[in-house]
Amino acid sequence: SGYYTRSGFLVKSKKKATTTLAVGVISLAIFATTLTGTDIGRLTKQWNREYIVNKFGIIVYQINDLVSTLRPKITSMFGYDVALKDFTDYYAENTIKKSNNEYTDIFKGKNVIFVHMESMTDFLMNTNINGVEITPNINRLASEGMYFDRFYPQISIGTSSDTEFTLNTGLMPSSSGTVFVNYYNRKYYALPNYFNEMGYYTFSAHANAADYWNRKTMHKTLGYKDFYAKDTFDVPTDTKSKDWVGLGLSDKSFFNQLIPILKNIKETKSPFYGTVITLSNHSPFNDLTKYDPFEVTMKYTYTDKKGKKQEGVAPYLEKTSMGNYIRSAHYADAALGEFINLLRDNGLLDNTMIILYGDHEARLSKNQFNLLYNYDPVTQDIKDENDPTYVSMENYNYDLLKNTPFIIWNNKEKYKKTISNVMGMYDVLPTMANMFGFKEKYALGHDIFSDNEKIVVFPNGNVLTNKVYYSSLNDEYVALTDEPISVDYIDSLKTYAYNILEVSNGIVTHDLIKNEEDKIGECKNEKK
Repeated sequence: SGYYTRSGFLVKSKKKATTTLAVGVISLAIFATTLTGTDIGRLTKQWNREYIVNKFGIIVYQINDLVSTLRPKITSMFGYDVALKDFTDYYAENTIKKSNNEYTDIFKGKNVIFVHMESMTDFLMNTNINGVEITPNINRLASEGMYFDRFYPQISIGTSSDTEFTLNTGLMPSSSGTVFVNYYNRKYYALPNYFNEMGYYTFSAHANAADYWNRKTMHKTLGYKDFYAKDTFDVPTDTKSKDWVGLGLSDKSFFNQLIPILKNIKETKSPFYGTVITLSNHSPFNDLTKYDPFEVTMKYTYTDKKGKKQEGVAPYLEKTSMGNYIRSAHYADAALGEFINLLRDNGLLDNTMIILYGDHEARLSKNQFNLLYNYDPVTQDIKDENDPTYVSMENYNYDLLKNTPFIIWNNKEKYKKTISNVMGMYDVLPTMANMFGFKEKYALGHDIFSDNEKIVVFPNGNVLTNKVYYSSLNDEYVALTDEPISVDYIDSLKTYAYNILEVSNGIVTHDLIKNEEDKIGECKNEKK
């Protein structure tokens, strides 16, 4: 199949090599044309490896795994010195100081349960259909606790995993790949780490597979001592079971099975800090027979030809993505209500703070929001834009609807406070540091109750403040108040966003926290 040269090397036939290469390229091109957007996303993110093997075969998986493995290593080979300078300059100028305000140390020593609510968005809380609340339980917690009504996830392609990373570390998602899959072996200062240092038992719980989003490994990196994953729970094998909703174990069954675990933790390992991650309210929101009954038709009154008032029912959100999502979210809210009751009945709310957050928006189209807000039941069509009740999805209103609930609640102490400053996921760690009495390092957000200007930076370079929403893609902004906006103010936001993203990406890509702390340790040892 080839011949030897004088130097003794085997040289393959050029013709055969060219043919093989051509066949490979053509095969790859044909394969690529068969991929959907979802397929490409799954290959790029590599968050569900089992799916890739089953869908594309072991060879495609191995090639994709090799590319995913090499990408962060190749990226980390370049730009270290620049990243280090950005890192050093930023923290020299922005020394992290412990806050001192009315919420300082207010929850020190209390147990903590973070409830990670899959795809739960804030607009649901303010939407009734035929006078019925979509999320009555979340609404109640918000009315009794601290409710942050302009709280924004800062996600990239890592969706839920990006939220977990940013909330726990105060850093931004990676600019390439996902932290949970590609940069899990770095050093980060995360909420579980801090609570470990304060003598807490830390854990996470999720009824999906431990390898999903590489949580099994990454949760250890974040500092969780134990991860109660799918193999901890009794998960039905029959997807038609009432205990299977959406992608797996229903939230209601998950919460029920979690209670004995929590009781044991309270009795043997207090104080505790835990994150429980829900699953049922995950796209595609199509398990309609399992959701609690909730009508998404619209009742209305109209005048007939004889001038008499009549009652009518229009289809409204029936058989739409928005309608399905609302039914799914209503189910997830009902499961949450049952969980709170179970915690109360089992004495698990004593000395415990419940901190609830929606991990990201539901990724519904503008058309679906247009249908939600601008449906005319008489014509069964969308209202005219000149209608005084018309709600426009233009001028970035669609982007601004992507906020999710963030609520801090306690069974006995009713805080009853709504905080309407804009807040990002990266502000959670500094806020918790102030409330629970520890000093944090490296977070790029701020304690929401500090005097700092409230600025939310998104991974795509967009910026939100109380005054303005800036779009990096279009290099334009929309004012959110009547206050005049200067060019200098917008330029300062651009610079701020750039610095935040560069510093965070340097930490993630080049493992700067570990490298720099190792150098400091070496210097101390040399002085000794």
